[in-house]
Amino acid sequence: MDLFSRSWAALLAAVAETPDEDFDKPSGCAGWLVRDLACHLVIDAQDVLITLATPADTEPTRNEVTYWEVSEKPPTGEDDLDALIVRLAAAYQEPRLLKFHLDDVGSAAGRAATLADPAARVATRDIVLTAGDFLSAYVLEWTLHHLDLVAHLPQLDGPAADALAETRRIMERRTGATFPASFSDTDALLVGTGRRQPTDAEKAALGDLAVKLPFVIG
Repeated sequence: MDLFSRSWAALLAAVAETPDEDFDKPSGCAGWLVRDLACHLVIDAQDVLITLATPADTEPTRNEVTYWEVSEKPPTGEDDLDALIVRLAAAYQEPRLLKFHLDDVGSAAGRAATLADPAARVATRDIVLTAGDFLSAYVLEWTLHHLDLVAHLPQLDGPAADALAETRRIMERRTGATFPASFSDTDALLVGTGRRQPTDAEKAALGDLAVKLPFVIG
């Protein structure tokens, strides 16, 4: 839960530090501008608040690893929610309004996480898991989207080393794939999730794993 709080705070700070003119630049999410990504983070923060306020009285059915679904089909941007986020982001018109809303809702989500009982059971997406596992799962969400934010904005600080290592651990456990030790955590995540194509040398190191990529985690 501590890593959730630190990775989320780092991502919020990075968005706050993003110059307004950079909100119209592409993000690491295919088809999304930085402003679209920031709007998606507002939805993520709302999801955290809603889930922590939705208690469950049955046994957990997922944990921080199995919370995530894995698909072989990258998003096309045609999904209803994806399309809605783009329209919502455009409606803000000024980046300062989007920054304000994300800071407002995001800070509340951060506070709710620190107050949550890790052993409490919560429900979301028709599954049940402990609040601790739910928040641990979201380290992957924050870290991948932090990489998306800084993809074309190298002046911003990226995710912390421990968040990258934990996200790689979750990805490898969820997919059953072990990336070569020669891959940095960042490269394993970018290549593993299809955020960039592997180089020829990386393909050789990946071996049979290369044909299974990317893993679309969501």
